[in-house]
Amino acid sequence: MSRGRARGRPRPAPRPRVEVVRVRGLAAGGEGVATASDGRVLFVPGTAPGDLVRVEWVAAARRFGRARARALLEPGQDRVEPRCPVFGRCGGCAWQHLRYPAQLAAKRRFLRDALERIGGFRLERDPPVEPSPSPYGWRIRARIVAHHGRPAFRARGSRRPVPVDGCPVLAPPLDRELRRLAAEAALPPGEHELVVGGGGAVRVVPLAAGGGRLQLPYEDVEVAISPGVFAQGHAGLVGRLVEAVVRAAGRGRAALELYAGSGLLTGALARGFGRVVAVEGNPVAAADLRRNVARTGQRGVEVRAAAVEDALPALAGFRFDCAVVDPPRSGLGARAREGLLRLAPARVVYVSCHPAALARDLRLLSQTGGYRLVGVEGLDLFPQTPHLESVAVLVREGGRG
Repeated sequence: MSRGRARGRPRPAPRPRVEVVRVRGLAAGGEGVATASDGRVLFVPGTAPGDLVRVEWVAAARRFGRARARALLEPGQDRVEPRCPVFGRCGGCAWQHLRYPAQLAAKRRFLRDALERIGGFRLERDPPVEPSPSPYGWRIRARIVAHHGRPAFRARGSRRPVPVDGCPVLAPPLDRELRRLAAEAALPPGEHELVVGGGGAVRVVPLAAGGGRLQLPYEDVEVAISPGVFAQGHAGLVGRLVEAVVRAAGRGRAALELYAGSGLLTGALARGFGRVVAVEGNPVAAADLRRNVARTGQRGVEVRAAAVEDALPALAGFRFDCAVVDPPRSGLGARAREGLLRLAPARVVYVSCHPAALARDLRLLSQTGGYRLVGVEGLDLFPQTPHLESVAVLVREGGRG
């Protein structure tokens, strides 16, 4: 396995350079990793460990290069045939060519590698990763664009539409709807959201026009969102994610929830704490959060519709037993991290979909806030991709263990 991307900005290769390489592992971004004939690390998308491939360099830096696979000469033992005919062109999946057990093994290594190399933590073993109940048919939301009346996804690394007739990653009701839309070829122009609602009903919502809130089919979790608002797309593991966070947070008098979104975790936290202060900077998501809290009749929840960086100074003087943070992929910014450290909650539960950002923030919280890492686990909410959802727990020295 690669220990991450080498530093330096790659430049286009000065002339076509073709060679044969053996892929020896996977990088955290999902590409295959090989060693070029000149000793440089070479990143090759769409390859699997053990593959023998003829590649063409497309960019080069002093210590590494990037290449595209031109021919598969010998498949590795973890390679399988992708189910999707547009795999490699569509930007949704990167790993349909990998056996699912190999995907899980790679994600365990990615998480441990980030925590040790970036975070500076010493782990005795790979963190556990909860597998998806099914590697296909899991996604309950999708964003599509109309292309000559047919549904399309965006191409990898661009906004170019890739027309599709179906998608094996989508939950069966969504896949059937996508096939119907492709057959009719009458989809109105613009972007649309496909979502499975309660009872398996499918809605097609034009994003430009809104279209009412969407009830998501999460088991034992009642959440409705506005179109375009972020929500977890893997209904089959959302319950396990909530359980992991609630178990890590424990119980107490007051909890702080940062980047609360539309309230996926809020209700469950409110059952374990007398008071929950939930902060969400997206005004539409914050409005959804308020409605979800009101609909379930939960008491003791205070919603603050403000950017986390702006909300934290106003909470000075509050005492929180636990802070649950679920930031965007980039992680905590400096102001958010500093504001959290000033509040000094006894426990921090950090939910992340980016192991490198997670490890960086855990290291900084540990170094400057006196926290120690007491647990971490992954949940594979993104099969067929290199992404991984993780839950980490920090306890402040002198606080409750």
